[in-house]
Order: sequence, then structure tokens, then C-alpha cells
Amino acid sequence: MAIGKWDKRFIGLALHVAEWSKDPSTRVGAVIVDNKQRVISMGYNGPPRGVSDHYVTREDKLFKTIHAEENAVLFAKQDLTGATAYVTHPPCANCAAKLVQSGVARVVFPSPSEDFLSRWKESYCTALGMFNEAQVTVDAVE
Repeated sequence: MAIGKWDKRFIGLALHVAEWSKDPSTRVGAVIVDNKQRVISMGYNGPPRGVSDHYVTREDKLFKTIHAEENAVLFAKQDLTGATAYVTHPPCANCAAKLVQSGVARVVFPSPSEDFLSRWKESYCTALGMFNEAQVTVDAVE
């Protein structure tokens, strides 16, 4: 599917939502919309509600962080079957599994950078494989 004006708007909204994250290294935002271009849910990466966002180590941060896609799925108050998820970064394998399980039919995100692939290639390739197997459409924006 071609990237249209609504796709660009919702990626822009996801970028705005990502600014709410307090993660100093990677701010991620996600917006889930229905087939009538209505926002169903939004999320950004960060700790669970009521948990401090001050981490002792990187491992501590990784253990306590809920990803933007996860938050968007958790915050949704309606069925996500057939929805589109707009994410500021390529989803990891765990988030891809959650998007597939929730019924999301399309995922839109920027093409991964070389830096991203140098760190997350295995997870990214696994995510793409799951999306393909589950017949979830993937569109990359430049």
C-alpha cells in the first residue's frame, strides 16, 4: 500500500507522542487507528504507572520499560482487529507478537537505519517474519 497523507499525519502524531517519553536514549511513540482514520489508542515507552523512571543500570531500564506499542495495545478500549499501528521505530519481535495477537492488520514505521540494524537486526527480522506469516501489512516510510 502506498504511503498517503493520513499515514504521514499519524507518523507525525507518533513522533509527537514519543516526545512524552523520558528515556534519554530512545523515545518511541505509537498510535493505533481504525479504518476510518480515528485514533483508538496511543502509547510511548516508559516504566509502568507509579514506577520510577530513574534507573541504576541499562539492564534495570530494559527490565522496567514498557514499549510504546505495548502501551498502545494495553490502553486501547476497543477491539483492534483491522487497525493500523504507526510507530516511530521498527517494532521488536515481542511488540510484533503483541500487535499480531491484538488483530492489528497493518504496521507503518520508518525504514530501519544501519545503526538500528547493527543492534536489533535479529529481533527486527523475527518481527518481519511474524508480520508476514500473520499476513499483517508492513509499510516503511522514508
